[in-house]
Amino acid sequence: MTQTKTLSLSEIEALSFDALVAAGTSEANARPLAVATAATEADGVASHGLAYIPIYCEHVQCGKVDGQAIPTLSTPRPGVVAVDAATGFAHSAIDLGFEPLITAARAQGVAVLSIKNSYNCGVLGYHTYRLAQAGLVGIGFTNAPASIAPSGGSKPVVGTNPFSLAVPGSDGQPDLLIDQSASTIAKSEVMKHAREGKPIPVGWALDSDGNPTTDPNVGLKGSMAPSGGYKGVGIALLTEVMAAALTGATLGIHASPFSGTAGGPPRTGQCFIAIDPSATAGDVFATGIADLVEAIRFQDGAHLPGDGRRAKRLAAQKDGVAVNLATLNRIDALLQEQQRDG
Repeated sequence: MTQTKTLSLSEIEALSFDALVAAGTSEANARPLAVATAATEADGVASHGLAYIPIYCEHVQCGKVDGQAIPTLSTPRPGVVAVDAATGFAHSAIDLGFEPLITAARAQGVAVLSIKNSYNCGVLGYHTYRLAQAGLVGIGFTNAPASIAPSGGSKPVVGTNPFSLAVPGSDGQPDLLIDQSASTIAKSEVMKHAREGKPIPVGWALDSDGNPTTDPNVGLKGSMAPSGGYKGVGIALLTEVMAAALTGATLGIHASPFSGTAGGPPRTGQCFIAIDPSATAGDVFATGIADLVEAIRFQDGAHLPGDGRRAKRLAAQKDGVAVNLATLNRIDALLQEQQRDG
């Protein structure tokens, strides 16, 4: 049985921040990542939460991420905000770009944020969620190192490449939040199983010959299984165009892995589109979304994307989050090591 310890969201944020700073991350870069880590734990996405902090710290120390990076912003067109992450954390670059993105979308009805030379942005839906909180329809794309083979092939050419859609509701929270990768399961889940020495279900990953495997280490050396077969590959290609080709970021076939210490900065990218529904549909938008959401919730047992995370988020704000003790021990060991070296 997995041993856990319950932490408040503020404790999770503080622990993440301290570990990142101890590893060599600037406070300006550590804070948005720490805030996102707490929010991710609150949403119940443990694979992208505190479990990733030791990896982030290792990547700062080996140079895969520049913890001291200062992202730069430009506005090449009235409806385009561009940020160069300078091989730093994606969260800092996204934070820099979101305010002008939101301002431009409200002024013009639609705007785009393009980010290059970036890194793993964690849970993509965390970022589009923030756009929905601002009353905008948020669409997000992020590419990743190649891990999905094309239909009929066995050599990875695109990453798990998630996309996300967040639709604003009347209560300041998203009425609908879609956040899904192009693979059957996020690669981080396979990595988590590998770290914990657990087998993976059939259908999560393929070996180097394209055959199903239950060994996470074999799957990590092979390829991730695309969701829905060729349709998943299509989503991955769509995301690759949006997040890499359109932003000037590195394609997944050229990007270094998000795992391990080899290869230097991955220089991947993100793309966000913010749309003001009042500009395209007026009051009719809210009515249409309300009808759509009600039609799904009306059905017993039906699942509305985003409801699961919302319920966990509300519970976590009151009760905290049960965190894997092994993860906490790894972070504590990292902090102690930095104190000894410092």
